[in-house]
Amino acid sequence: MSRTVKSWLGGDAPWIWLHAGAISLSLLLVAGLLALLMLRGLGHFWPADVAVFELTDVDGARERVIGEIVEHETLDIAKVAQDSDAAGHGLIDRYLIKTGNREISGIDFRWVNEPQMSTPEYPTDIMVLERREWGNFYGFPRRLMEGGSEVDLGGAALGQVLLSSIDAAGGIFAEIRHIEKDLIGAINYRMERMRLRERRLQLEGGMDPEAALAAESAALQQDYDRLVADLESLYESLNQRTLIAVTASGEETEILLAGIVRAYYPNAMSPAQKSGHYLGKLWEFLSEEPREANTEGGIYPAIFGTVLMVMCMALLVTPFGVVAAIYLHEYARQGVLTRLIRIAVNNLAGVPSVVYGVFGLGFFVYFLGGSIDELLFRESLPNPTFGTPGLLWASLTLALLTVPVVIVATEEGLSRVPLAIREGSLALGATKAETLFRTVLPMTAPAILTGMILAIARAAGEVAPLMLVGVVKLAPALPLDGGFPYLHLDRKFMHLGFHIYDVGFQSPNVEAARPLVYATALLLVLVIVALNLAAIKIRNNLREKYRAAE
Repeated sequence: MSRTVKSWLGGDAPWIWLHAGAISLSLLLVAGLLALLMLRGLGHFWPADVAVFELTDVDGARERVIGEIVEHETLDIAKVAQDSDAAGHGLIDRYLIKTGNREISGIDFRWVNEPQMSTPEYPTDIMVLERREWGNFYGFPRRLMEGGSEVDLGGAALGQVLLSSIDAAGGIFAEIRHIEKDLIGAINYRMERMRLRERRLQLEGGMDPEAALAAESAALQQDYDRLVADLESLYESLNQRTLIAVTASGEETEILLAGIVRAYYPNAMSPAQKSGHYLGKLWEFLSEEPREANTEGGIYPAIFGTVLMVMCMALLVTPFGVVAAIYLHEYARQGVLTRLIRIAVNNLAGVPSVVYGVFGLGFFVYFLGGSIDELLFRESLPNPTFGTPGLLWASLTLALLTVPVVIVATEEGLSRVPLAIREGSLALGATKAETLFRTVLPMTAPAILTGMILAIARAAGEVAPLMLVGVVKLAPALPLDGGFPYLHLDRKFMHLGFHIYDVGFQSPNVEAARPLVYATALLLVLVIVALNLAAIKIRNNLREKYRAAE
């Protein structure tokens, strides 16, 4: 080895190149992961062309199939079920076809070997129906029925009348959902609160609860009966029209228009129409509730629950973490006990998150929540109010999980404030508390926000503890709504991380759920990035303001 090489290896250059290479590799891996999530997730919403082809089995029987070609792979012929046409080949291509029509065939997807397939055709009159139940329908529309008789189209095309009828049915369905969920839901909520007030009066032995609440109860019942009558009328008009469509096998099936979310002709759509459809599907994904066991529809409740839980966690963890750091750095005597406390705080960061979940379930939910119910919500017992997993306990559990990060970051910020600033403030007559709150803490704000950023990044992606203390597969109502007290800390909520776990590993329809796993994972990353960027922006502004402290 030459002297030049030895000199190069003995210097700092190898370490610089090693660090640069490691950072570059990490950035490439992150970029590759995001590209995979975008390709697999966002590509799911693009309306794919629908093919028609014939399948021939080993006995020569033919079957006509309609569906989307979702995936293609090449395998060793020994690993797949082969037919006589495939014999003698070393490799075989096969395709994953989304055939839909689950209520007829019992499946949504099927693998097809290429030797069994005829050349696909793409007729422009194939219609795709996205339904609220039973997944997609692929077929050819034939007749529009109303009350058992065929609708007179008046010379218009069936497709145009069908699309306008589906839009009208969708408007009626939205009105029904508004009445059921918002109006009747609000009445039921008020009735439940009134029932609890009546129960409380009974426990306190005061005035006759029935006489005290009779007028309010009668008014609520009157409003409820009126809304039920409106619902019956809407349902009657909603269930009038049906569509007669033909499947791939030529079988006619009747589909209720009220169960159709949207209909379109994918093979006849222009690029501009497909782009509009794509944006509509993407907006539905971001703004609607899930359906079909979370494999269709949107994930708005999960987005809302994730952001709200992280904000509540940040509001809880920051004061506790900052107060603990101030005590350890500014007031506690620096000795063996203080060092042991710091070691314990650092070790808490390495405890598995599921352990925090078990602690939160046992202490926060059962002990603390049960005690609150006994003291403040006796009228609800034996049904728990706070003695059950909910938003408050999930936020507290994650606050406990992330508080070591805030403590360490705040202590580091406190240690960077020059001693001369403290002494100057004290010399001017300020007390120690005034020096702390008016001088030291404002200069430590960037470090505090750094700890909060790290806490948010970790808490937003946690799943294991949340499964024990509040997150659910499908929440009946959002934790924040228009009913008093508006923020319902006792309610369960949905979370993006748990949604990914549920859809990816617990879904009965794995193939349909897979693209949503990628899309939801990408959205979770974007939510975390957005929360962090907001905190980083605030931190940088404070850092510029107190640059003298650095």
